Amino acid sequence: QHGSWNSSALVGYRVGFVPFKNGRPTGSIETFLGGFIADSTDKKVYGRPVGIAFTKNETMLVADDASNIIWQVQVIK
Repeated sequence: QHGSWNSSALVGYRVGFVPFKNGRPTGSIETFLGGFIADSTDKKVYGRPVGIAFTKNETMLVADDASNIIWQVQVIK
């Protein structure tokens, strides 16, 4: 959820996950990657996730248009 910079309260600013079974959603959105809000009172954020992609080795890349970086999320086995 990208997040809106011009709303009264900061909403979004997270990467969500919806559980599926047999091709159908089985629950509501869960936060998979959060922590982008630095200070909700002053409306300061570390980033605004805008898109994701996966590499061949199961690494998730999250594009961020507030800090202009790409976050790397890896599976630890």
